[in-house]
Amino acid sequence: MTEEATRGVHIERDFRLAGGQVLAEACAAYITLGTLNVARDNAVLITHGFTSSHEFVLSGSSAAEGSWSELVGPGKAIDTRRYFVVSSNALGSCYGSTGPASIDPATGEPYGPDFPAISFEDIVRLQKSMLVAMGVRKLHAVAGVSMGGFQALQWGVQYPQSVSRLVIALAHLDGRGASAGAQGLRDAFAADPNWHSGRYAPGDMGELLSRLRLDTLRRYGMDAWLASLSLDEPQRSERMCALSRAWAEGFDANSLATLIQTIERFDVREQLGAIRARVLYVLSSSDALFPSSLGPAAMQDLKRHGVQAHFHELRSDYGHLASGIDAHLWSEVLREFLTGQEQVDAIQTFAHETRRYG
Repeated sequence: MTEEATRGVHIERDFRLAGGQVLAEACAAYITLGTLNVARDNAVLITHGFTSSHEFVLSGSSAAEGSWSELVGPGKAIDTRRYFVVSSNALGSCYGSTGPASIDPATGEPYGPDFPAISFEDIVRLQKSMLVAMGVRKLHAVAGVSMGGFQALQWGVQYPQSVSRLVIALAHLDGRGASAGAQGLRDAFAADPNWHSGRYAPGDMGELLSRLRLDTLRRYGMDAWLASLSLDEPQRSERMCALSRAWAEGFDANSLATLIQTIERFDVREQLGAIRARVLYVLSSSDALFPSSLGPAAMQDLKRHGVQAHFHELRSDYGHLASGIDAHLWSEVLREFLTGQEQVDAIQTFAHETRRYG
């Protein structure tokens, strides 16, 4: 059964960032599936990964973090007959939300390297503004993979009374694991003659982005997945090169730089005590970025802070792609987690929750 997604863009004027700078216009692109109920409390926010987009929930997505189209839809684990699903493009990305490729109203030119530093606090606060505008009273869940898992955790500590459940897939409690990749990205940009400190001409970063994407796909487990389809090495290489070129045509290099810096600064380990939501934490046995060996210590940290958490390991060969490609390994776990008995503090009206984040 094919379901039509509704697309939109939420706009927030004079959006003040945690660092003090103000974006004259902050846009969040989104898609929705399903219907908001009368109580306005059946919304599930889905958050995407570092190099992906909010459309990774739709069939045909080639998201590097793994399409969730097998998890989202009528009758699936995140059942759009039951839930109002909102999938939002993160602030700082380049698929319709405000980021470095957006036009700076003050200059009439793209922000480029002048785009201000952002935090996950900013990303989540813009999402909350978007959801309030939609009429959402309380989130049934926030579910995210990779960088989306960081967003889910940030929701838990930033707006603890506004969300009942957190699904954190292939991520961790802080962004330390991204440091090596961040330095490699900076080095690659600095060595490219077209970079010009982030003031490159349109299309000039395509070759480098294609190479970076190819390396990413290999590290994420794409080669293993293509091999499972009985493709030989030349066929796998050709397929991954084609996917890399297609992605490079649509992604902005400055967005990579902005988001990797945001990930590097992410750390909620000292804030876990704020979480009131139940947590499902999912890691893949073959993921080189966030190996399942991180699970026991993370669960200990969560439970030490009084968080009701459940850990599930995906015994998958597909690394960082596992949550989507091997959706069958956890779809029932996810379904049961979302439909389980509510065990959170008293509900407080979503739009009026008061914490220091506003």
